[in-house]
Amino acid sequence: KIYHYGNLLFLFVIALAISQEIGPKINFDTTTIDYGTIENNSDGARIFIFSNTGNAPLIIKNVQSSCGCTVPKKPKGPIAPGESSEIIVRYDTNRQGPFRKTITITTNVNDNPILTLKIKGIVLPKSWVSKNDINFIFNKIYRRL
Repeated sequence: KIYHYGNLLFLFVIALAISQEIGPKINFDTTTIDYGTIENNSDGARIFIFSNTGNAPLIIKNVQSSCGCTVPKKPKGPIAPGESSEIIVRYDTNRQGPFRKTITITTNVNDNPILTLKIKGIVLPKSWVSKNDINFIFNKIYRRL
């Protein structure tokens, strides 16, 4: 009987070792970025930072946005275990009003290869008076003083 229990224990240890996750694993600092309320034609670039918490190189195979107004940029090469990288997302801030967009990421992670990131915010309408107009008017008034 002792021999039989020894075999069972050995098989259990082997099964446990095999069942441990092997491969890359991705962990984002945040999966949603809120732009808040921003001015029309302001900087629409935001950065999602992530790290490979697995034990094999992480490959970002594809990054795709839900519409053409959002342009994501993925890292070029594999991310080594323990290393960090970023996905840059640019939203077209010439479009006014509220927005919610999804960025789909395809990776080589075994248990969950597809992830989604989200951006949201509000872009204010264009101002009727541009900064150049304000400077022109100010200079005209200042010269008269």
